[in-house]
Amino acid sequence: MSTTPRLNLPLIAASQAQKEVTHNEALARLDALAHLVFLDRDLSAPPASPADGDTYLVAPSATGGWTGQDGAIASFADGFWTFHAPVTGLLAFIADEGTLAVFTAAGWRDYGALLSEVATVSQSPSGAESRICTVEEEVTLSGATALTSIVIPDRAIVFGVSTRTTTAITGAASYDCGIAGEASKFGGSLGIAAGATNAGVIGPQAFYADTPVQLTANGGAFTGGAVKVVLHYFLPVVPGS
Repeated sequence: MSTTPRLNLPLIAASQAQKEVTHNEALARLDALAHLVFLDRDLSAPPASPADGDTYLVAPSATGGWTGQDGAIASFADGFWTFHAPVTGLLAFIADEGTLAVFTAAGWRDYGALLSEVATVSQSPSGAESRICTVEEEVTLSGATALTSIVIPDRAIVFGVSTRTTTAITGAASYDCGIAGEASKFGGSLGIAAGATNAGVIGPQAFYADTPVQLTANGGAFTGGAVKVVLHYFLPVVPGS
């Protein structure tokens, strides 16, 4: 046997000359594959200015220096690309997506994002997904009401909206957190002092249109202050094919 069975690392033969060549080749391959990190998995041509150690999963219809390497692991070092075949069980972090993927008999399968705002917890072979989402925005307050620019998405199932007063609110005695037509849906008469919080849990409830969260002043209009608003919801994604 001249290579290891899983990672195909070259082995030094008995009485071999220039053992350092084989040894260094094995180390380079191990450096690329151990704790594997893909900078991107959507490129079909190599980037213009790669750095030593940069590693990519070659996308279909590869061109340029990656021609014929569809699906290979491409690692750059010393001015050259080296290509490796993935093995079953290989775990990779997809850096630009913040997610993990594992190579299986059916190809690369996603296993969810790491502590990101939108995490895919399961996925079907056709691309349907179940996502758990925790999305936040800090809202600066002014006037009778303030709307978030982030929205509860169409077809989301909402578990709640939580808030924290990050800068003391002025002009109002308290505030409500809700949506248009249901001003206190996620909490009423909430605190205006910095550090005041509320976990506004509901139903859960499905929404059928993109819906911003509304903060409503009580006892006078907002003249200052800020509130961090966090949406907590489940989002189904339809099959891609």
